[in-house]
Amino acid sequence: METSEPTSTSRAPYRIYTPESLGAAIRHYRTEAGLSQAQLAQMAGLNRTYLSNLESGKETEQVRRMLRVLRQLDVRMTLDKAEW
Repeated sequence: METSEPTSTSRAPYRIYTPESLGAAIRHYRTEAGLSQAQLAQMAGLNRTYLSNLESGKETEQVRRMLRVLRQLDVRMTLDKAEW
């Protein structure tokens, strides 16, 4: 399956099709923000090990369910830097 993994200077969005592409996007945006896994995990109220598993592309039950719902709806998720 095609995934879009922007370089650190690219502004192209990440297309999320798999746990691996979600993990790559999370890792990219975390490092772009200058945060360690521990810092982001604390900010998000997560265990650092869980965040590490997400970034490694481990298929958690939550990710599996989310991707299944998206597939059933014939839609895809795209992550892009927010302009708050």
